[in-house]
Amino acid sequence: MTGLENMAFVSNAVSLVTYFYDYMNFSLTKSATTLTNLMGTAFLLSMFGGFISDTYLSRFKTCVIFGSIELLGYALLAIQAYFKQLRPIPCKGVQPDHRYQCEAANETQVAVLFTGLYLMALGTGGLKAAMPSLGADQFNEKDPKEAFKLSRYFNWLLFSITAGAIIGVTVVVWISANQGWQWAFGLSVVAVLLGIIFLCMGNSVYQHNVPRGSPFLRFAQVFVAAFLNRRLPIPDSAEGLYEVYDKESGAQDEILQRTDQFRFLDRAAIVNTNGDSTPWRVCTVSQVEETKILIRMLPIILSTVFMNTCLAQLQTFSIQQAATLDPRILGFKVPGPSLTVIPLLFMAVLIPLYDQVFVPIARKFTGIPSGIRHLQRVGVGLVLSAISMAIAGVVETRRKRIAIEHDMVDSVKPLPMSVFWLGFQYCVFGAADMFTLVGLLEFFYSESSAGMKSLSTAISWCSVALGYFLSSVAVEVVNKVSGGWLASNNLNRDKLNYFYWLLAGISLVNFGLYLVCASWYRYKKVDTTEEEHEAESKSGVKNSEIL
Repeated sequence: MTGLENMAFVSNAVSLVTYFYDYMNFSLTKSATTLTNLMGTAFLLSMFGGFISDTYLSRFKTCVIFGSIELLGYALLAIQAYFKQLRPIPCKGVQPDHRYQCEAANETQVAVLFTGLYLMALGTGGLKAAMPSLGADQFNEKDPKEAFKLSRYFNWLLFSITAGAIIGVTVVVWISANQGWQWAFGLSVVAVLLGIIFLCMGNSVYQHNVPRGSPFLRFAQVFVAAFLNRRLPIPDSAEGLYEVYDKESGAQDEILQRTDQFRFLDRAAIVNTNGDSTPWRVCTVSQVEETKILIRMLPIILSTVFMNTCLAQLQTFSIQQAATLDPRILGFKVPGPSLTVIPLLFMAVLIPLYDQVFVPIARKFTGIPSGIRHLQRVGVGLVLSAISMAIAGVVETRRKRIAIEHDMVDSVKPLPMSVFWLGFQYCVFGAADMFTLVGLLEFFYSESSAGMKSLSTAISWCSVALGYFLSSVAVEVVNKVSGGWLASNNLNRDKLNYFYWLLAGISLVNFGLYLVCASWYRYKKVDTTEEEHEAESKSGVKNSEIL
């Protein structure tokens, strides 16, 4: 289902600006802002989907319900694209100077559009939170043998996402441009519907999670209990703190060991001498550690936001660069929105090589199922992101030099430079995305407690959302501070290369901050049963090495 849903989502993410501008008669600025807000909101809504999945519904039910919501959104967009009464008279082909003569969309037409868009955003947000966790739930992460399979699952999850995106930015984008938007939206409806059907076909064999109540409520209980017990001394050993070890009760399936960070929260687990044992006065050590895990995760996710800010720049400025270059590659004319297929194809080749070649070799030296630790993988991605921005600066410098040499600074004709040159920065960033995204997904899933798996997975998507929102702020700030590096509406006169190099420098600084955060992080520790100790001895791999 992941590949089919992502095919629909990505194809619209790269081409909806055209629909807003040519068919809904939005201004260029409003079209770009509408799409940016939509993408950011969709990724932020993954937090809502993760909350619902962990608190009220199983991950399977969450996927079916939110998938149906997304299907409804695409269906509404297809209906609007099909019936002319639900759209203004298209402005396609009208010169920018004469767009004031075009009919503006009325309130009903805008309402139909935004209802469809945000139903789609809500649906895809819920799926992005629950779907990766549902797949990972099929593996027993406490079994060292299963840990190898879990690590491979996240690699092939990204491959599925990439394969769907490749079809989306080529086939679906071509259909929207040549056959009509009603067919593109209709294909999105069919893709999501098939994804839901395929998902339901495996329902009888899935391992289903049991919702454990609101994680936010448990976090609040820890902080309140710690505040109420603020005058009590903190015990030196875990024996002086409250914990429930009866796993048969079904309240939890793992006991988290006490860690030495944020010791002030340990007061929440001190048993009150007056006999008050309400959850707002006494929490278990595992509940306290669950709260500590979330606090420790926040610096990690914040230090990856800037990478997604760089990604947003590649998706905007690189498309504008492509419009000034020779679009022919090996005799084929490549449209601007389809340029994103370059990093996707590179990732489609790199992921199997990483999984089948690099991981087995690295595993022999490290003994870690995933080859290298999750945070190390994220760090590699951040370094590659900085390199990608530096390459982008070099390529842009060459593009500007060619424009000057051929006296084409103010020309609208393509420069005698192939659009293929943009592929270098795209490929390196594709590798960065492969390392960082999968590393974050696996890290947050593995490190979170059993009661917040979906919510933790959603946190990694929030990094993408914050990156999109921060990208707009970054452009505005740089323009004001620099005196207008990107303000002339002419890339040949702008200083986009300076902007790319600035992003590369900030990325390196951000990587330094990430190293501090990653070194400070303490991996969770889980009490193991006798059966788990026996499994460790047979496999020769310790759970501590997995986590």
